[in-house]
This record gives sequence, structure tokens and C-alpha cells, in this order.
Amino acid sequence: MKMQVLSRFLWKVGPVLVFIAFWELIARCGIVTTASLFPPFSAVIEEVYILFLNGLMAQGLLSTLVRVVAGLFAGSLSGIAVGIFMGWKEAAGRSLAPIISILYPIPALGWLPLLMIWVGINETLPMAIITISSFFPVCYSTSAGIRNVDRTMIKAAHILGASDRRILLEVVLPNAAPHLFAGLKLSSGMAWRTVIASEMVAIPTGIGALMMKAESLVRVDVIMSCLVVLSVMCLLFERLFAVMEKRWTGRWSNNVGN
Repeated sequence: MKMQVLSRFLWKVGPVLVFIAFWELIARCGIVTTASLFPPFSAVIEEVYILFLNGLMAQGLLSTLVRVVAGLFAGSLSGIAVGIFMGWKEAAGRSLAPIISILYPIPALGWLPLLMIWVGINETLPMAIITISSFFPVCYSTSAGIRNVDRTMIKAAHILGASDRRILLEVVLPNAAPHLFAGLKLSSGMAWRTVIASEMVAIPTGIGALMMKAESLVRVDVIMSCLVVLSVMCLLFERLFAVMEKRWTGRWSNNVGN
């Protein structure tokens, strides 16, 4: 048992460690370019520590995090609501699906010029873009998950006298949960990418703005430090949704067992 756990751990961590070692080796040997343009991993981590110590990274990360959480919450909540409506009501699905199909392929940043006119260059701008970028993946995944639920289970619940509301909450949604959380995970990654791009273009605060300031000073180490922090944050959000999915499905299994 311990060997299996160790093996899974090595398969997850091993490739990352090899990548970091390769990065450090190339940078130290100056194979690609000078250390100032391609700093080693150890120097990047040291810069992360310095940026948190002087408050620049913490301040920027907090601003970005607030925007991501607010936009992701609004986009995901509305996406789940519309997705449930489309998946549960066949007529609604047929009516709204063409509209979603038209708007979904538009890149999130494609809305930026229009939103800059509509809401102005302020805190609402990145949150609005994140809301849009989060809405479509969650909506599409939720509706697809509901449509893919085995209709035999729904018919059986009807025969047993369950109401539509109870069937939706206790049969359909739990079985659609993998699709729903897949959409949430996808949306969280898109939210971080979108907010950084919007901060680079239009917002003077946040991680994206810090990266642009570093670019003007040719501080590659600062830029890479921001990228490392962003990577960690994306990973944490993904793990958060994975834990939420596990608890949701586990609780549903227990309710079914009882």
C-alpha cells in the first residue's frame, strides 16, 4: 500500500522535479542566453520571496484574486443556472443552444473594447470579462451533463412518485456533477488568464500590471516570479474544485445509500 502511494506521488512530482532541474541547468550553463534574460529557477523563487517580503506580490495578488473570485462566482453561478435550464427544459435548450454556440467561440478578450466603452476602465472591467469567460464553459458543461444523464433513472424516479424538483436535485444534478465541475475547472483557468490579460491592457493594479512594469524594466526574473505564482494559484483553484466535487459526489452516494 505504501509503495503504491509512493509510486503515485513520484509519478506526479517526478516530472515537475525533472523540469525544474532541466530549467536550472540550462540557465546556470548559459546555454540559451544570459542569466538576466533566462534566470535559473532558484533565482526566480528567491525573487518571489523578495516580492512578497516588500509587499508588491502580496498586494498585486490580492487585487487579482478578488477580481477572479468575484468574476468566477458571478459567471459560474449564472452559467450553472442557465445550463440547468437548458438541460432540464428541452424547449429552452433548443432555443438557447444556437445563441450559446454563436457567442461561446468569441475570445474573452474580444469583449474588452466593447466593455471598456460600456463600463469604463475601472474595477468592474476585469470582473465583467471574467464573468463572460466563466459563464460559457460552465453553462455548456452543465447542460451537456444534464442531457447525458440516463433517462431510465429519471423514468424510474417518476414511477416511484418523485417530484420534478426532487429528481433534479437528487438524481440529475449529482449524475451531472462530473460535467459541471469539469466546466468549473476550465473556467477557473480561463479566469486567471483573462484577468492577467485585462490587467496588462487596462488596469494599473494586480499581477498583470506588475508584469507589465517588470517588462518595461526588462526584469525577466520578476515576470517569471509572477508566472510561478499564477501557476500555483491555478493549481490551487483546480484542487479546490476537485475536493468540492469529491465531497458533493460522496454526500450524494451516502444519501442514496441511506
